[in-house]
Amino acid sequence: MDGTRRSDIEIGAEVAVVQKHHQRSGELTEGTVKRILTKSPNHPHGIKVMLEDGTVGRVKEIH
Repeated sequence: MDGTRRSDIEIGAEVAVVQKHHQRSGELTEGTVKRILTKSPNHPHGIKVMLEDGTVGRVKEIH
């Protein structure tokens, strides 16, 4: 499942995100969702979330 639909993502979910400075390389960071930052129901590049460790990125994979 990709992370383009807000309804697919829940607080506490395990996800892989790409951070802003890793967008070109596509390097993913894994973690647990703490907050969902995107308000719209979907976003073509992925829903922006904050992970438990404070990392902010767009969801690319939901585990």
